[in-house]
Amino acid sequence: MRIFGKGRHRPSASWRQATDRAFTLIGDGRYEDAGALLTRAADLEPWLSESWFNLALLHKFRHDWEQARAAGLRAVALLDRDTGAPDWWNVGIAATALQDWPLARRAWQAYGLKVPGPATDSGEPLGMDLGSAAVRLSPEGEAEVVWGRRLDPARIEVLSIPLPSSGRRWGEVVLHDGVPHGERSTAAGHTYPVFDEIELWAPSPVPTWVVLLEAASEADRDALEQLASDAGFAAEDWSSSVRLLCRMCSESRMPSDEGDGEHLDPHDHSEPGHPGPLGHRTDGQLWVPERECGIAAPAALVRGLLDGWVADSPDSRDWRDLEEVC
Repeated sequence: MRIFGKGRHRPSASWRQATDRAFTLIGDGRYEDAGALLTRAADLEPWLSESWFNLALLHKFRHDWEQARAAGLRAVALLDRDTGAPDWWNVGIAATALQDWPLARRAWQAYGLKVPGPATDSGEPLGMDLGSAAVRLSPEGEAEVVWGRRLDPARIEVLSIPLPSSGRRWGEVVLHDGVPHGERSTAAGHTYPVFDEIELWAPSPVPTWVVLLEAASEADRDALEQLASDAGFAAEDWSSSVRLLCRMCSESRMPSDEGDGEHLDPHDHSEPGHPGPLGHRTDGQLWVPERECGIAAPAALVRGLLDGWVADSPDSRDWRDLEEVC
C-alpha cells in the first residue's frame, strides 16, 4: 500500500518516514495516529498526488466518505496520467458511498470503464453489466463469502442467503473494495473474484428464516428453491451450500462446488453435525433427507410457501422448526 512518487523529484526523507510509519499504524488499526502522520506528509509534499491518495485511502478505511472524497479529488488533480489510476477508483468508491452519482460516473470513466448513459434522474450508473462476483461479508469478523450481482464497480447485490452470523440479508446491497481477495471457480471453468465488503449500502426488508426440511431427494429440495424463486424470493439449502474455510483457503482460488456424497474437499473444515458438505455427510449415502435450509421471504408468505411445497408431494416432503434468524 506504500506509494512513492515517480515524477518531478523524489519525496523527502521526512515524507517517507511519516508515510512508512503511518501504514504500520494502519496495519495495527491505529487510524487516528496514522491520520496525523499522513496529514503531516501531505503538508510536507502537497504537490505529490500520493500524499492525497494515501489520505483518501485512510479515510476509506475509516468510512469517512466526505474526507475520502475531498482527499481523492486532490489526488486526481495532481495525476500525470489520464486513465487507469487507482486514485480514481477510490474516488469512485467514496462517491458511490455518498450517492454522488455525477462524480461516480466521472471516476469510473476516468479509470477507463464504459458507463452507460443516465438511466435515472439522479444519474446513478446503472446497467454496467459487470456480471456475477462473490463478496466477503464482515471480513473483520465471522467472514462469509456469498454470491451476488455487481451493480457497478463498487456495489454488489447479495443473491445468496447469508448466515445470520453475518448480520446481512438476501437482497441487500453492500459497498465493496476494489482489490479482490481470493477467487471462486466453477466446474464450467469460470472464475469469479471475491471482494471484501466495506459497509452496508442499502438494507433489505426481507427477513431470513431457518427451517429443517425433510426432502426425500435433491429434486424435492430443488422444488422448494424454485417455488421461492417463482414468488420473487429465495430458498437455499445451507446443508449443501455452506463450507467452513480457514482464512488462507477463503482468500485463495477455491472451487465453488459443494461436493455432496463421496467427494471430500480437503479445504472444507466442517465437522459432523455442523453446516457444510462434510458436516452433513453420512457414510454410504449420497443424500441426507434432513436439510437445514435458509429462506428469504416475508413473514406473511414463508409458512404458506412451505405448506405449498409439502402439498405438492406430501409423501416425500415435510418441514419443522421454522425460526426467523435475521
